Amino acid sequence: MASTSDIRNGLCIEHNHDIFQIIEFQHVKPGKGAAFVRTKLRSMTTGRVLDNTFPAGHKIKEVRVERRTFQYLYKDEMGYHFMNNETFEQIQLEEKFLPAPGLLKEAMNVDVIYHADKEIPLTLEMPQYVIMEITYTEPGVKGDTATNTLKPATIETGAEVRVPLFINQGDSVKIDTATGSYMERVKQ
Repeated sequence: MASTSDIRNGLCIEHNHDIFQIIEFQHVKPGKGAAFVRTKLRSMTTGRVLDNTFPAGHKIKEVRVERRTFQYLYKDEMGYHFMNNETFEQIQLEEKFLPAPGLLKEAMNVDVIYHADKEIPLTLEMPQYVIMEITYTEPGVKGDTATNTLKPATIETGAEVRVPLFINQGDSVKIDTATGSYMERVKQ
């Protein structure tokens, strides 16, 4: 058991029959009354973010998690299949575990967060950015770099992203996996 003095960013705790990761925290000592810790927690199973306040000295149950690197293999009707890069063990995850399934490319390395005691996968973390090739978009016109207008484009995985007007079919772009938004064009 840990207490509120052990709270730090990234710590995983058991709270309300779920496993949460602490995203933000702030120790507050008001002028009048008892101290408390204001936290922002993200559920490792649903991805939902909630705010919670713990009184100072409150006991919390810390959960030990492990980060393992897996390589994405393929998708079928059973789900998404991954292979452990060290043991070559294969696992299959449902779509609810994936933050951005449309941005998964074959042979991409991802981190799977495991509950260390129960040996069950909790969630999957993708790289912060991915580089994808545009397979279809309307052609750009010379001079379209002046405005911030975006147009739809299909990337090599089949997902659709919004890109600036000057991006053409065959260009490679950098995409933020957290938001699914265009970052910049990449020269090959």
